[in-house]
This record gives sequence, structure tokens and C-alpha cells, in this order.
Amino acid sequence: MELRMTTTFPDISISTERLVLRPYEESDIPAHTEMMNDEMVVAWTSVPHPYTTADAEEWVRRIAPSERTEGRGVVLAVTEFLTQRLVGTIHLRNTNWRTRATEVAYVTAPWARGEGYATESVLAVAQWLFRDQRFERLELRTAADNTASQQVAQKIGCISEGVLRNAWIARTQTEDGGWTDIRTDLIVWSLLPEDLEGAADQFTDAGYSSFTDWN
Repeated sequence: MELRMTTTFPDISISTERLVLRPYEESDIPAHTEMMNDEMVVAWTSVPHPYTTADAEEWVRRIAPSERTEGRGVVLAVTEFLTQRLVGTIHLRNTNWRTRATEVAYVTAPWARGEGYATESVLAVAQWLFRDQRFERLELRTAADNTASQQVAQKIGCISEGVLRNAWIARTQTEDGGWTDIRTDLIVWSLLPEDLEGAADQFTDAGYSSFTDWN
């Protein structure tokens, strides 16, 4: 008898005290375009630059939904609960359904930085992954000089596992305002279900509510 496994994530929304993580909608296209043209995003991600409305339309209509339906992962728009504005994105990718492991990537919009939104949203996704989806490993890769991203990994309780040397191409701005590619190392972080217990307690102490109210 062949054992059938679920190999797609459900079509979900996840709520935290301040945020709603949900699938992208057409109305997100202008804000997503603006977010992806931010200097920090250009520097540390591989998104097209300049990032056009057509790029955002392709992302919202085709790329993001197919990540889920084709079993690679899931893409969630991170929005403020009160204002409903787009403040970031979370992308689970390179999912291995046999080992129940996946990689998380995230972007925070420039108008929403310094609020702890990346930490709150990644932690919520990690809890959903481990509790509801029975995953056993969440991996995160940060460019060597991307300290903001590394702080998120540390805050949620990730363990640094090592360095992938020369494994990423970041971008740096030139004197004339253009961008040029630079090779860089990647730091690999991981989070396992048992690592989360401490992180969740820390968050409760810091005044965050629990992340148990799934939709």
C-alpha cells in the first residue's frame, strides 16, 4: 500500500495580536511594488530591480499562488490588523515534505521597520508550522552583513549552524546611484520545535500575546 502524504500547505490566514498574515490580493500590488524597490530589499534579495508593477502583478497572480499549489511552500502578505496596510511578506520555500523541513524568507516594508513585525510574523508562522503542520525544521539563511535579518533569527530562538561560503550575491549601491553585484557568505540558522518553547515565553514576557488564535 502506498502511503500518501500531504504535499501542499493549506490556504490559510494566521492572526497575531497586531498582524494578519494572509494570501496576497490584487489590492496589494501598489504597496508590494513600493516595498520591493526599497534599498534594503534591493541590497539583500534577488528581486528584479527596478521592481515594476508588472513584476508585482506576476508575483500576486501567478508566482505566489503557485508556490502553494505546486507544493514548494507558501507566500503570505503581512498586514497590520488595525490599518490593513501591507507591512511585509513571508515566504516558506524549498519545502521537503518527507523530512518536514522548509526555509523561511521575509521582507519588512520600510514604513513598518522597528516595530518587531518580522519577528512577530516569523514566530507565528513557525508555531503554525510546528503545531498544525507537524514540521520538524525551519531553516533561515541570512547574508553575512544583513544584521537586521540576523537579529530576527536570534530573537525567535534560531541556532546558528554555520556559514555557506561565497554562496549568495548581494547588491551594493555605486557612487552614481546604480547597483552592482557582490558575492557574500550566507549564515544558516535553524529552528526546531523544542527551540520555540523558550522563544514563546520570552515574547509573552515582552508583552506580546500568545499566537494561538489561528483562523
